[in-house]
Amino acid sequence: MHNFTPEDLIQYLYKETSPEQTAEIMAALETDWSLREKLEVILAAQKRLEPLKLSPGQQTINNILSYAEKAIGELTPQA
Repeated sequence: MHNFTPEDLIQYLYKETSPEQTAEIMAALETDWSLREKLEVILAAQKRLEPLKLSPGQQTINNILSYAEKAIGELTPQA
């Protein structure tokens, strides 16, 4: 049996898992009460976070864009 991490469960919750992994998690949830309990904790946290209106600050956005530009520059062959 696979040991699923909280990250696996979050991906499952947001439908970001492959069809194979989704099937594995669903099968495990049917038999593993500990895994179901972990998923319930994640679901409860999600519900508590939903009403919060969070957005990144402009400086954070600028840092991400700057990092992306730098990464693209490093990947682009220099002529």
